[in-house]
Amino acid sequence: MGPSGGTEHLDVRREGATLVLTLNRPEAKNALSLPLLVGLHDGWLEADEDDTIRSVVLTGAGGDFCAGMDLKALAGKGMEGEQYRDRLKADPDLHWKAMLRHHRPRKPVIAAVEGYCVAGGTEILQGTDIRVAGESATFGLFEVKRGLFPIGGSTVRLQRQIPRTHALEMLLTGRPYTAAEAASIGLIGQVVPDGTALDKALAIAEQINACGPLAVEAVKASVYETADLSEEDGLKSELERGWPIFATDDAKEGARAFAEKRVPVYRRV
Repeated sequence: MGPSGGTEHLDVRREGATLVLTLNRPEAKNALSLPLLVGLHDGWLEADEDDTIRSVVLTGAGGDFCAGMDLKALAGKGMEGEQYRDRLKADPDLHWKAMLRHHRPRKPVIAAVEGYCVAGGTEILQGTDIRVAGESATFGLFEVKRGLFPIGGSTVRLQRQIPRTHALEMLLTGRPYTAAEAASIGLIGQVVPDGTALDKALAIAEQINACGPLAVEAVKASVYETADLSEEDGLKSELERGWPIFATDDAKEGARAFAEKRVPVYRRV
């Protein structure tokens, strides 16, 4: 299964075993449009369904990640891509899945952020697993400054991902955050020189792709499944996810390759 065609606002390409999804509406700082949301939705499904894809990198074109929802469209100016309206009618949840509010991809998702990553951009960010940003990137949840509510999941997720005092400050002030500050509160993992976030994300993806895919997917699932459990229940859940991995051919191949001092060849079995 090859990469899908994406849409006019969402580019899809392969880099080895990594699917790269690029928000491509640079004239609007990649603000969310219907074609962009449909493309994202289909990209996540492609990654889930294609076993040759081992990781996903999400980035933006033109030096920005995503400036959030298109406020002009929200004000009644019309949404581009009316030809996709039937997709929304068929699945009224499509936009929430696209924004990773109601969908968690089973493959690791790495965000490569440059420029603006604000409002809906910061909300999508919270659905990704690993986050890298250029040093001039800007983050923030600006909704309250516009009299709006960050309904993409931020009042729930942000306090689970960073300390509550920082989450509330970001949510209630609507102020911008630098990449350095975002890293200091744990919203992103690494700050890199401007223009290199995608390269760094692809390098991390390559490290993930070299690992056993069944193990990687089980580890990711276990982390999220146990996040809100007691330690006792979480440890039980971990065994249920983890023990079957030891019985796979891939686990045996990993041990053999180590003993034989060679690169393992994993076959997802």
